Order: sequence, then structure tokens, then C-alpha cells
Amino acid sequence: MTRIHTNHIATMTEMREPHKVLERSGGKPVAVMKNSRCVGYFVPAEATLQEEPRVATLDEVMESIARRKHINQPILDYLKDK
Repeated sequence: MTRIHTNHIATMTEMREPHKVLERSGGKPVAVMKNSRCVGYFVPAEATLQEEPRVATLDEVMESIARRKHINQPILDYLKDK
């Protein structure tokens, strides 16, 4: 059984009018079905990243590690002898 990764579904016949499919989905990705099988996904522009992801600087990474030390340390201690 194939898992569908969205709540919105359209048939190949419905894809003849993609603007209606987009309106119904509310800007979310739509699984396109043919003979009860998912053949692909129709992803509207607003559902994609509009800008490139930003890479964290070394200072930001070190700050995050320091801020989470009290959370991470018990896990690291537990894993030390594993």
C-alpha cells in the first residue's frame, strides 16, 4: 500500500482544469490519482520555498549547543558507555 503525503487528492480527469484543483486545495500539494494509484503530486508555487534556506553560522551553532547543554548532557552521559 502506497502512502499519500497530502490530504488533497485529484483525479486525472479533474486535472483538465488545474485552476479548480488549486482553488479547492487552498495552496497545498495535491496527489494526482489514476486508477486509484498515485501517479504524482501537483504542487502550487505558494507551497514551495520562496527563498533559499539560510545556513547557520558557526557562532549560531555554538550558541545553540551552549543553550541546549542542560538538555543534551544527560543523553550524552547515557550514551557514553553504549
